[in-house]
Amino acid sequence: MRRILFVYYLLMNSCLLFSQEKSKPYKSGEWLQYRMSYSGFLKAGTAQLELKKTFLEGENVFHAKGFGKTSTVIGWFFKVIDRYESFFDSQKNIPYLFKRDVNEGGYIIKRDTRFNQKTKIARVEDYKYNTVKEVPFDNVQDMISAFYYLRNINVDTIKKGDVIKLNLFFDSKTFPFKLRFLGNEIIKTKFGKINTIKLRPIVQAGRVFKENESVTLWVTADQNKIPIRIKASLAVGSLKAELDAFKGLANSFDIIFD
Repeated sequence: MRRILFVYYLLMNSCLLFSQEKSKPYKSGEWLQYRMSYSGFLKAGTAQLELKKTFLEGENVFHAKGFGKTSTVIGWFFKVIDRYESFFDSQKNIPYLFKRDVNEGGYIIKRDTRFNQKTKIARVEDYKYNTVKEVPFDNVQDMISAFYYLRNINVDTIKKGDVIKLNLFFDSKTFPFKLRFLGNEIIKTKFGKINTIKLRPIVQAGRVFKENESVTLWVTADQNKIPIRIKASLAVGSLKAELDAFKGLANSFDIIFD
């Protein structure tokens, strides 16, 4: 069920959204929920993202929380309960604190990462093993802050085929994350027809994915820039995540009416 986990991660750190307007594409109170299915019929699980404004050590920050879990049926074979939290600067969108608390089929991770933006040292505290590690970093986002950071990037100069890059700090290391811009596409959803930005993350082919570009994402082309659909062609079957419910959007949710 590692395939399901990848889509959870993609929803949490989707690195896929771009704002063409100066107004913020999100605000405090935004809440998104996704339903996940395997091979088009089997319910695989749900994922949620919510955003609130708060203070952290005197800084005005956004507090974003991500939660994902497998369905009851999938849970019989491989139960997943993942919780992620990120505290990031409300203006600069740089991360200050990232919290990861997951149970993936009995594999438990409980870890906090504090980003000192002055010294550029990340303090990674692992509560499972009772260890502390200090790691240098530069110009990175955590899994959750990346989702909001890239929603502010201007897409006006991006052309079809261009690759967007981001440095992602995850599990005490910095990883390059890449997305290829595929253009615009109108898709049918439970809410109606939506104009979207189509993207493709460049993933590693192997036991899970058929090829290194087998995952496709669709993001609303309105001012909110929220992921509305993710499809992954797997070595066996396929996995899809779709926006199921939302509230507290900063801008109107644009639907095409015939």
